[in-house]
Amino acid sequence: QVQLVESGGGLVQAGGSLKLSCAASGRTVSTDPMGWFRQAPGKEREFVARINWNGSRTRYEDSVRGRFTISRDNAKNTAYLQMNSLKPEDTAVYYCNLIMGETSPVTDWGQGTQVTVSS
Repeated sequence: QVQLVESGGGLVQAGGSLKLSCAASGRTVSTDPMGWFRQAPGKEREFVARINWNGSRTRYEDSVRGRFTISRDNAKNTAYLQMNSLKPEDTAVYYCNLIMGETSPVTDWGQGTQVTVSS
């Protein structure tokens, strides 16, 4: 069973940047697609970004495309989400997961990391 631990969240002003990390343990995830999701208060969890096993293909939700960049370091069993030009509507708890198909999460959710963007 894979365990996923997210980190790197915080409070940032609109227009600022944050880089999230997702460290996997339990087994290697170097052959698994990975993704980021987020859940804002009072809303359902939604897909944000996906990366294939070697980083050659990525996919983004429309509202973050051009501002967020997903990447991974298979040697470190870790995925990242670089978030630039942050907006108040990006405020949410961010989670990572392994991906099945295009956007379906696979394993148990971690605790997530809180991102708060002030206006």
